Amino acid sequence: MIAIGADHGGYQLKEEIKKYLEEKGIEYKDFGTNSEERTDYPIFGKPVIKAVQSKEYDKGILVCGTGFGMTILANKFRGIRCASCWNEEVAKLLKAHNDANIIALPGRFINISQAVTILRAWLGTEFMEGRHTQRLQMIEEIEKENMK
Repeated sequence: MIAIGADHGGYQLKEEIKKYLEEKGIEYKDFGTNSEERTDYPIFGKPVIKAVQSKEYDKGILVCGTGFGMTILANKFRGIRCASCWNEEVAKLLKAHNDANIIALPGRFINISQAVTILRAWLGTEFMEGRHTQRLQMIEEIEKENMK
């Protein structure tokens, strides 16, 4: 199950992504926002991130104007691996090398066709494990040291 949320800069793309998820029979929960009225991305990003962090949801999709704000927010939470993703190749590497459990999309810079391509790549790619598992373990140790 996927948790999804956006601020005003990502609202329109989020709504289109929901249609794609429904067409594919992928279950999701929309954590808002519910309009293009100006808002602050942490309000809608945090519940998505917490839902993934608690493992209530397997994955998360965050959408803001650039994807950067949501990425910064997401990576403040232990166990969350998120990056702003602008193309298919990066989406595959994000999952294969980093086992990203949240993806952030730039609502002002990509259209729904590009978003679908990115999401299809991210959702369809498996984590490669091996040396990448070692790196994630190193990140977990750093989180333990620095995230009190």
